Amino acid sequence: MQQLGPVDLLGLFDRLAARFERERDALIALDSHVGDSDLGLTMAKGFAAARARVFELSDPSPAQIMQQAGAGLAQAAPSTMGTLMGTGFLRGGKAMAAHEVLDPAGFALFWRGFSDGVAARGKARLGDKTVLDVLDPIACAFESQAQARSDLPAASQAALEAAAQALDDSKSYMAQHGKAAAFREKTCGLQDAGGTVAWILADELHQAVLGAVAEG
Repeated sequence: MQQLGPVDLLGLFDRLAARFERERDALIALDSHVGDSDLGLTMAKGFAAARARVFELSDPSPAQIMQQAGAGLAQAAPSTMGTLMGTGFLRGGKAMAAHEVLDPAGFALFWRGFSDGVAARGKARLGDKTVLDVLDPIACAFESQAQARSDLPAASQAALEAAAQALDDSKSYMAQHGKAAAFREKTCGLQDAGGTVAWILADELHQAVLGAVAEG
């Protein structure tokens, strides 16, 4: 199976809304170490709104789904992470606007647009211990897999593995942004809450791909 179509992407947002609701308390606990303790609430609310927004669309393209999800997220959760996630989906959707279905090449464009959009909006760099430290490896993995002409399950698996490794690697970094930056050395060794959100996105995308393969 080489691609996801609009119906598959709608199913992905079903998955994301349910997953972030389940992960709400865990993300609150993770964010409480050096953040505002609101990340779980923000992501649950934001992805519920994103799901509602995309299911209102009539015969949407993949790009429209991603961009409307971003708009819904940004409107429902106007916090730092909500704004960054909204920006990511908006920029990612714009980057792959020419794709009527999403194959590894289309996802490479989407994730690169997503990652670069978050970097620009958040003024973050790799190594700053932010969501970007996981988003960029996801984009790089899809780019490499697209160049190698891998099928979509292999590409999404590689992206998930890259996200997991990047999240683990980022534990050693010192936070440079937001409330966490005030804790400096105390942030070393902690799992970044924003990076965890990016890993969840990669995980649910891979599960959606496997589900689409199983269905035929």
